[in-house]
Amino acid sequence: MLAVIGASPATGWAMTLQFDPGPRAAEPLEWAGLLTLLAVAPALLVMLTSFTRIVIVLSLLRQALGLQQQPPNMVLTGIALFLTLFVMMPVAKTIKKQALEPYLSGGLEPQAALARAEEPLREFMLKQTRKEDLAMSRLLLAKGATADLSGVTADPTALPFYALVPAFISSELTAAFRIGFLIYLPFMAIDLAISAILMALGMFMLPPTLVSLPLKLLVFTLASGWPLLLRGLMLSFR
Repeated sequence: MLAVIGASPATGWAMTLQFDPGPRAAEPLEWAGLLTLLAVAPALLVMLTSFTRIVIVLSLLRQALGLQQQPPNMVLTGIALFLTLFVMMPVAKTIKKQALEPYLSGGLEPQAALARAEEPLREFMLKQTRKEDLAMSRLLLAKGATADLSGVTADPTALPFYALVPAFISSELTAAFRIGFLIYLPFMAIDLAISAILMALGMFMLPPTLVSLPLKLLVFTLASGWPLLLRGLMLSFR
């Protein structure tokens, strides 16, 4: 709360500003933690959310179409950010209700708030992580010791959060490349068909991309490619 205190005219005018931070006054260490969190926010966005899968799929689509800089990187990043916001909104609401609001009201210590915020994020990441990647993290924790994979993945919830992140990223990359492979197939078929037709006609000097690029754009547009792709990306997280 901000208060303004003024002196009387007889003694001269003076103004004093007082700031009352309320019951949840941040300590210096908390401010330092907040600034550190803001500094690593881009890395957290990439490593702990659906952003990685979405932006890689969009980039692979651009390459499959044969386009170099269209759509621009800024457009693809913006689409990926808003789709990530759409996917992560339930997790963000849970974190706000269980951790952020109690912490701001003074009912939770920072350590307890972080523990509560980790729970919904861990649940989301475990749903998107393959058993093979969880086993990989378990084996890395065991420093490469041979172990039965069934025992390694028996309790994924017990995996430390710092070990869950590499498994989650590995699963996201795998899912993105699988979707990208399916995207490449129809466009590769168009490229092969155009190349065969041009060779059969003896038009060796005509670059196949000069013909296949507008055809691929036409097919992608007529098939409502963007709505189908964005819808498929959203459904891949359910």
